Amino acid sequence: MADVRTVLAAATLRLGDRVDAEALLLHVLGQSRSWLFAHADDALGRDVQTAFEDLVARRATGEPVAYLTGRRGFWTLELEVTPATLIPRPETELLVELALERLPRDAVADVADLGTGSGAVALAIANERRQARVVATDASADALAVARRNAQRLGTANVRFVHGDWLAPLTGERFALIVSNPPYIEASDPHLAQGDLRHEPASALASGADGLDDIRRIVADARAHLEPGGWLLLEHGWNQGDAVRALLAVAGYAGAFTARDLEERDRVSGGRWRPGELDAGAE
Repeated sequence: MADVRTVLAAATLRLGDRVDAEALLLHVLGQSRSWLFAHADDALGRDVQTAFEDLVARRATGEPVAYLTGRRGFWTLELEVTPATLIPRPETELLVELALERLPRDAVADVADLGTGSGAVALAIANERRQARVVATDASADALAVARRNAQRLGTANVRFVHGDWLAPLTGERFALIVSNPPYIEASDPHLAQGDLRHEPASALASGADGLDDIRRIVADARAHLEPGGWLLLEHGWNQGDAVRALLAVAGYAGAFTARDLEERDRVSGGRWRPGELDAGAE
């Protein structure tokens, strides 16, 4: 029987990535990363080796590690993910940060997360702001099932999940804050056929010729669902900040702004709904 060190070295060579190899082995073993430091010389049973080698082979063909393990960390949460959901990315945590800045810690506020997927953004906000009432929508019933399981496992009671496209199932409801990480990749972008993106749901990635079709719809429709002074925050692509700010300003949102992620790329834009006020400047 091979030991941990030898098996990991072979998998790293095959994948070209030590982090992925470790994540897959630890998933099979049900151990944390710290376990590796004390057990590198441990022998692995044949069943463990077989299960690990199967996952390595699937990863080598391009399947995302998150789908192979069924888990992905986001914010302070460990979330279930499946091929029905987008894999949460670290850059989306900026959307959560900006949302929390606009939600006083003890205030009661209604919040909507549109296109929730695994529930990552909605659950992060709901766990940080326990007095908030969060509703999360998604057009995919399979994605909502994953989000509900995440909420149940985390014990997050102040979020509800509604099946439907964007704001369509929220007729008559108004919110202090609406957030969304919608599809924003151009339909012809070659990256959609590369890497992990090949395995993620296309409906959660691409949105028309310029990638802005869903953002246009949300910007227009959110006006009927925001309280006066309420915020709309949208994640988008690195080269879309100018376009999204323009959409917000023309639609009547005040103080349209764009925030950059840790790599200094445009990542989230937003504005405040003030009926009758047009202001594209910084607030």
